[in-house]
Amino acid sequence: MRIIYQRVAGLDVHKKTVVATRMWVDEEDRVQWETKTFGTMTKELLSLSDWLSERGCIQVATESTGEYWKPVYNVLEEQFDVWVVNAKHIKHVPGRKTDVKDAEWLAEVMLHGMVKKSFVPDKPQRAVRDLTRYRAKMVEERTRIVNRVQKVLEGANIKLSSVASDVMGVSGRAMLAAICEGQATPKTMAELAKGRLRNKIPLLEDALTSLVESHHRFLLAKQLAHIDFLDEQIADISAEIARLFEEMSDPPHDSDTDEQQHPEEEGGAAPTWTAAVELMDTIPGINETSARSILAEIGVDMRQFPTANHLTAWGGLAPGNRQSGGKRYKARTRKGNRSLTSIMVQAAWSAVRTKGTFYKARYSRLVVRRGKKRAIVAIARSMLVSIWHILTSQQPYQELGDDFFDKRKTESQITYHTHKLEKITGGSVKIILEPSTA
Repeated sequence: MRIIYQRVAGLDVHKKTVVATRMWVDEEDRVQWETKTFGTMTKELLSLSDWLSERGCIQVATESTGEYWKPVYNVLEEQFDVWVVNAKHIKHVPGRKTDVKDAEWLAEVMLHGMVKKSFVPDKPQRAVRDLTRYRAKMVEERTRIVNRVQKVLEGANIKLSSVASDVMGVSGRAMLAAICEGQATPKTMAELAKGRLRNKIPLLEDALTSLVESHHRFLLAKQLAHIDFLDEQIADISAEIARLFEEMSDPPHDSDTDEQQHPEEEGGAAPTWTAAVELMDTIPGINETSARSILAEIGVDMRQFPTANHLTAWGGLAPGNRQSGGKRYKARTRKGNRSLTSIMVQAAWSAVRTKGTFYKARYSRLVVRRGKKRAIVAIARSMLVSIWHILTSQQPYQELGDDFFDKRKTESQITYHTHKLEKITGGSVKIILEPSTA
């Protein structure tokens, strides 16, 4: 088997230990290897780095095992070409499963170039990604607390959600604060309504007539304080994310990053982070917050994804490929970046609710025969394809309109409706098209 790399290493990473195998080709073209076990403390990982350097190892392969590969990657990435590989792609021969054998197998497949390198962002992008993912968890936690508030209200016979669309809006928060104080009457609380909600004051009085007890007020007060705390945390994290985006968009001050800003490779320079956010903000269903979350996952340089299909497959939105005997069978979408999948699906739901858009029209065509979930995944994939082209060409989104499919098949539409009219009238129908005077 052809040897691609001359000096490589394979790391079998665990929580407390790293089993390392360094493999090289000697002067007689024979493959030699050595195996040693290290701890995962930073001091011991530095010893691992020195041990690999003794044999001049350049390429280092490690499995993407949970979070355990990250400390190793942080120490080795500056000195070695570290490849984080998918464990599914390098399964060992059954019956020979040990840590040493795993490390040797990793080094061997690396020596022959039989593995693919996973996309690992650089340090600034990883920092932003950690923040965006944490913000998503905070938003999920806030939603859970809001649902608990609704549960307490139902237990106290308060039907506020049956009248107000947003219980946590300005009017709803004022009424909930009055409930916690325990002094206001239903009529007084109904008068706290703002805007269009004031048209429902009689209904609000009925909804706020309740059986509130002391423990209900205690729970509501704690839950509202928790929501306020989460709102403050989310705002602080969002501000830090925006600051990091501005910082990453600043021009570099050293020669090491000149190649990143002025690459000589085909395709030209990637857009700045702030420019990429502005470009993605032109897509229906995507705002600045979701744009930053998406960019934190995929980056701004699309050369790491040769085509849009590579990006959708990496994002877990590509259709499954299951074929046998010349027939294609149903298959689930491929596994990929779950955070990106979640963001894109949320953005797709927003896009299909935007009137006059191509995504709304396409969703309407898909949902009748594929169902809501499959249709929304298809829209999410279409949006990710658009993002790839937008970041590659650095051009804003071009809206095709909700009549795109009708315009594309004008002749077939005319023929179809003509046949329908002929069936209804029982005779021939002649269609005369006149140019519009508008």
